[in-house]
Amino acid sequence: MALSRAAARGALWRLGPAALGPHRGRMELLPALGALRCQVCRSQERPLSSRATSRAFVAAVAAVARRVNARYERYLERSFPRFYVLYSTFTSVLCPTGIQALFLEMKEIGRIRFRMSQQRLKVQQLPYRDMERLRQFRRDALKAIPIGIIAIPPFANFLVIVLMYFFPRQLLIRYFWTPQQQLEFLDVYDSIRRDSYPDVVQSLALAAQSLPEPQPRELLQQLCSQVQGGARPRLAQLLAVRSLFSGSPLVLNRLQVDHVRALSQVLFLTPHLPAVLLRHRLLSHILEIRHLDRALLRLGLGQLSEEELRAACYLRGLNSTHLGQGECRAWLEQWLQLSCELQASEASLLAHSMVLLSLNYSWPSE
Repeated sequence: MALSRAAARGALWRLGPAALGPHRGRMELLPALGALRCQVCRSQERPLSSRATSRAFVAAVAAVARRVNARYERYLERSFPRFYVLYSTFTSVLCPTGIQALFLEMKEIGRIRFRMSQQRLKVQQLPYRDMERLRQFRRDALKAIPIGIIAIPPFANFLVIVLMYFFPRQLLIRYFWTPQQQLEFLDVYDSIRRDSYPDVVQSLALAAQSLPEPQPRELLQQLCSQVQGGARPRLAQLLAVRSLFSGSPLVLNRLQVDHVRALSQVLFLTPHLPAVLLRHRLLSHILEIRHLDRALLRLGLGQLSEEELRAACYLRGLNSTHLGQGECRAWLEQWLQLSCELQASEASLLAHSMVLLSLNYSWPSE
């Protein structure tokens, strides 16, 4: 700025009194002002070019650092696989990408909560993606509570790091999982869930024997035998026995405790609770899925990305990690047809359908 002002004073001095007149020297002043502007621009080009050079240098250094880091990680993975697992766990925890994704998700949750408060909306009135985001964030927050409690005592951070290394699936939330860990952990969770599928079908077959009416009892027993034999039921077969799940021993509040525990594991709910709490949590989660289904129907399956499509199938009982996109879409269409036909009082059939429709889905239909 000092150079610019000096140049301006020099230009006005060279113009003399003509530049001071209100009208007479206006035309003579324009060329001088143009020359002055060129001098100012040239004086400002030097720092701008130096800034551009420094930015290019920083970008080049960052690119080299990324290439060196990638080679180092490949070397660790080949030469020291066990140490690489430890290294990848720590970098995933401290990764700014995961922290940034978590921060953005928290901001989005706050925006949804604010809109609900301003417009006096219930969760069931939200769009599908907002409902699903709230559901998933609630599960992530509950999962983070144990590690937060462990980290309260002084100098407990080292213990937290060790626990996160040995138990990343149990303690880390999905934002800090690597892509390989995501696939691996989804398969692990599904294998735990699928262990309870035969118990659910067997408990349903035993409960069908206590039904008083012979014709519906035979239909349900035939359906259970078909699933136990490796076949997939048709939608019409499930709708034909829907009345049995609303006012009979098959309603959720009247199922045996072992039966309820098996169904709870299908929805990733802990079975180690009193029977009253088990039934209450099971019913609330099934009704939540039912509300999500109606919101998804309003949105349309065609609007879902592949990731959203697979996540929707996985939530409803189907392991979609190794299925094609077309298979996932076909299964979810069948599920939505069933879910949107059922009433809230028929939630027990919806819970059992998570097993009946997905147990043999990878097998050829009979």
